[in-house]
Amino acid sequence: MAEQKSWQARISEATDALAQDFVESISYDNRLYRQDIAGSIAHAKMLSKVGLITEDEEVSIIAGLKLIQEDFAAGKIALDKSQEDIHMVVEAELIRRIGEPARKLHTARSRNDQVALDLALWIRQSSMEVAKRLHDLCRALVEMAGRSTEIVMPSYTHMQRAQPIVAAAECLAWCQMFKRDADRCATAGYMTTTNDSPLGSGAVAGSSMPTDSAYVAELLRFDGPPVSSIEQTACRDQALEMLFALSMAAMHMSRLAEQWVIYSSTEFSFIKIADKYTTGSSMMPQKRNPDMLELIRGRCGCVYGDLMALLTICKGLPIGYNRDLQEDKRILFRAYDTVMSCVTMAAAIVSTANFVKENIEPTLDRGFLDATSLAEYLVTKRIAFRTAHQIVGSLVAECEKKGLKALGQLKVEDFVVAATSRGADGSRIGKDVYECLGAANVVKRYKSAGAAGGEPLKKALADWHKKLVAPVGVEQTIEIEMG
Repeated sequence: MAEQKSWQARISEATDALAQDFVESISYDNRLYRQDIAGSIAHAKMLSKVGLITEDEEVSIIAGLKLIQEDFAAGKIALDKSQEDIHMVVEAELIRRIGEPARKLHTARSRNDQVALDLALWIRQSSMEVAKRLHDLCRALVEMAGRSTEIVMPSYTHMQRAQPIVAAAECLAWCQMFKRDADRCATAGYMTTTNDSPLGSGAVAGSSMPTDSAYVAELLRFDGPPVSSIEQTACRDQALEMLFALSMAAMHMSRLAEQWVIYSSTEFSFIKIADKYTTGSSMMPQKRNPDMLELIRGRCGCVYGDLMALLTICKGLPIGYNRDLQEDKRILFRAYDTVMSCVTMAAAIVSTANFVKENIEPTLDRGFLDATSLAEYLVTKRIAFRTAHQIVGSLVAECEKKGLKALGQLKVEDFVVAATSRGADGSRIGKDVYECLGAANVVKRYKSAGAAGGEPLKKALADWHKKLVAPVGVEQTIEIEMG
């Protein structure tokens, strides 16, 4: 007679193959074996502490679980869909190895609180892995910034030329985004708003057994035992927090990819990425396509979809566990895998990319990038900024009318006349006006905190080198208690 499932005594008919394949999750939740075993070890210690199993049974259970973990890691455990999920596979394997003591392990525990615990432990560990990978991307961007401190380039707002910047500043701007992503992932992994252990909640209402959930929480490094057994078994807030953090990271990578797809186009040619991160065309032999960047940009939409999928599942559920929540792992694992592969690829691309100075510099006389610098110069000559803004606007129009490409091509008298025509005192304008004109001069004059050139940029780059001594957003990886 085939072995019955743990719940099958109540059901008169055996589950048919179609239903079995439909409900199983072992094909994807098997990656939770470490977390499931860690939770079971903690549970066994608690059962022994309160006298629900003997010390000898505790020793036997824990020894068996550790051997199962070793065999899982070595790929020696056969995954049986008839057992449905990782929890039942581990339990069946433990019963096969040590017999009756294994049948006592599920005392005062449900698969409902087991899966909530496993997922929380997996998120704790995996969120740190994402944060560390984002740290690698930050490192690559800081190194690129170090290679780009002598390159002046235009910045853009509304996709129109704005002000000149040092190229290194743009690298650090991306870095700042990914630092926040790393911090956000780390926070999702060890939530300060809800970090209670699910284990002890049981199926929904807890247990009448004399358990010690606080002891389990301490072993597994949670803040405390369940506050509400009803809520804890069906809470997926932490999974949603992580999905949001992953979505933000994917969005920032998509923005970087979009920027660099533009920069690497023939029309811009501002950035050169390594050939190994491009592909050719099956028809056009001249093509050098940034396919990896385009895929990073495209896969962002998949991560968004995963966030919306779990939000949608959760929105229609009554309180307490419902089987719909089995899909949380499929969704979260998929988003995690997508982001991990994308951030790894992004770091590899950045580490080999360079701004192309010889292509950028000839373009700096286009777009009057020094217009704001000239307005600020006029402010130092006691002209109100709004008036200075109008003066410079009229000078740009004059340049365009005369066919001049740069404000620096105007004479001092032109600046004085423009100021006077706007009712300002232009007598203080002198030859020093040329010191604020030209992109190279402008970036040296920046003084405000976080500015894209000058001393603020030097300080920012130095600060980033200090930050990279330790992983961004990660003080330490929280290991799961195993013994």
